[in-house]
Amino acid sequence: MSQVEGFSDKVGFIWSVADLLRGDYKAHEYGQVILPLTVLRRLDCVLEPTKDAVVARAKSLVGKIDNIDPILLREAGQPFYNISPLNFTRLLDDAPNIAANLRTYIAGYSTGAVEVLEKYGFDNQITRLDNAGLLYHVIARFADVELHPGVVSNEAMGYIFEELLRKFSEMSNETAGEHFTPREVIRLMVNILFSEDDDVLRGTAPVRSMYDCACGTGGMLTGGQEHLAHLNPRARLEVFGQELNAETWAIARSDLMIKGQDPARIVLGNSFTEDGFTGQHFDYMLANPPFGVEWKRIERQVKDEADQLGERGRFGAGLPRVSDGSFLFLQHMISKMKPVSAGGSRLAIVFSGSPLFSGGAGSGESEIRRWIIENDWLEGIVALPDQLFYNTGISTYFWIITNRKAADRMGKIALLDAREQWAKMRKSLGAKRKEITEDQIAEITQLYHDATDLDGRDDRVKVFANSGFGYQRITVERPMRRRWYVTDETLSTIAVSKPFMSLTNPAKGVVDASAAVHEGERTQQRLIDVLNELRTGPENQEAAVDKRLGHALGQAGITIPTPLRKAILNAAAQPDSDAPVVSNRKGHPLPDPDLRDNENVPLTDDIEAYMAREVLPHVPDAWVDESKSKIGYEIPFTRYFYRYVPPRPLAEIDAEIDAVEAEIQQILHGVRR
Repeated sequence: MSQVEGFSDKVGFIWSVADLLRGDYKAHEYGQVILPLTVLRRLDCVLEPTKDAVVARAKSLVGKIDNIDPILLREAGQPFYNISPLNFTRLLDDAPNIAANLRTYIAGYSTGAVEVLEKYGFDNQITRLDNAGLLYHVIARFADVELHPGVVSNEAMGYIFEELLRKFSEMSNETAGEHFTPREVIRLMVNILFSEDDDVLRGTAPVRSMYDCACGTGGMLTGGQEHLAHLNPRARLEVFGQELNAETWAIARSDLMIKGQDPARIVLGNSFTEDGFTGQHFDYMLANPPFGVEWKRIERQVKDEADQLGERGRFGAGLPRVSDGSFLFLQHMISKMKPVSAGGSRLAIVFSGSPLFSGGAGSGESEIRRWIIENDWLEGIVALPDQLFYNTGISTYFWIITNRKAADRMGKIALLDAREQWAKMRKSLGAKRKEITEDQIAEITQLYHDATDLDGRDDRVKVFANSGFGYQRITVERPMRRRWYVTDETLSTIAVSKPFMSLTNPAKGVVDASAAVHEGERTQQRLIDVLNELRTGPENQEAAVDKRLGHALGQAGITIPTPLRKAILNAAAQPDSDAPVVSNRKGHPLPDPDLRDNENVPLTDDIEAYMAREVLPHVPDAWVDESKSKIGYEIPFTRYFYRYVPPRPLAEIDAEIDAVEAEIQQILHGVRR
């Protein structure tokens, strides 16, 4: 940035406006004034050469044409215009009415520009500045800022705006992470995203598109433009984005406006329910969606699309838990990939660790991973250092997804452990205490590019076949073995069972409820007496016990409901490993739910071989219930890069404890004296 002529001077001059605000504004509020006025001043300078012509043309069209926008846009030669005769210099000619005149001047802008300023909430700041007696002085300071395109190029203006935004984000670091991705993370992601296409992008004058479905202030899109401009000044990257938060949307759209690009490509709204780019596809995509944000408010719309469109829609692969919408963003982005026949796409998205493994086989998360991996779209995952982002200290990862893998990467997934590639920051920013240096960015990019060659040679890189992340979740059953007999425990279980207790609950409409309760209590006591008489040796078959029970009840003249009879038989059944196997009517052994277990068998392993090797030597009567088997996918990243660190020798620990004790004794001795 510093290489752009006059960059530091411009930033310094604009930043000096904060001196006027000090006292009436808190430091974290400066951006509410300086950012929108920077945008206004740039637009004012850009429109100056055609301003008089546009104003005159607008007057001539009054009452003649309903839609004057196309005509005035052509006259202005920009994607915006202003029909007010006022500008920053003329605003200063009428100091007493500067607030009203500034509002009139802003209202003269075309719809898109006015909308941006409205989302900034700038009208409130006009009132606040005017009441504090600051508005004239602030406008005068900005009128002295030279931001004409002939002096400050679009590229330089983008740098200036980004630097101001960075400063305000740092001053408000409690919220910076909500819309500000560290620049070094963006550079690393863009480097890796473009690394496979360097030769193509260095062509004569390539034009590519990039999309961010949760673009925040547009930092990732800017990072893509900067990288491509550095790679090939003749190349053009057309950027598109959507943002839910109105203020950050305004910042992103402002960034495009002051760079002379089409601001309509930054859309306000929820990407899931108000997709601003339906049916469009892009060459590259980047995103850093919020971690672990629930999507309950839009649950109905998302589920309706999934149910109605299935695989033809965005969410046909599955739905994640409502508590974390990370995979919704990824599926949405995948729906924007170009067909391979049209050149395909590459995308990178930042995640927490949860999407790697959350959800068991058959769950929404697992099915989404399965869909991505079995389609051979997941090219690689890079683990980043912790304490890298402004609003969280957790470990993060970014996934690289593409439908045009290089030949040597097809059917494979590369994992790159860059958790130790960091430098300590001189000053922390919120939770951000670490950064990735330019040299480290270059090294990580090269490691990723050479991953297939480095597998087995560099312990930071591992490459696996797609099937290595899949498994079958099998249900291992063991036969039920029971003996039936009545014990004190049996009677206690029956006495608190629902069917037994319901004997004393009169049915609705009973005339004499008291008599019904009394009769129920009498039946309960007689039933307990009958069961006590059944305290004999155990039976090996439930049918035998049921027969004895029926005979005893008949002799006692008791009739009980079927649910109570089943409850008695269940309570009398006692597990016994030496008992005969309980079978169904066809002679097949019944599974014991208390002994049921599950095993995750790698897809690369044969289930019969796995059972023979891992299960049957311990429980030879076990079998697999194939009707319950499910395929799952997970990526246990940290397991693959686990490094055993032996504990310190006891002698070393003892010596350290002795030294601490000696130090404490010395301190206590000084206190006593």
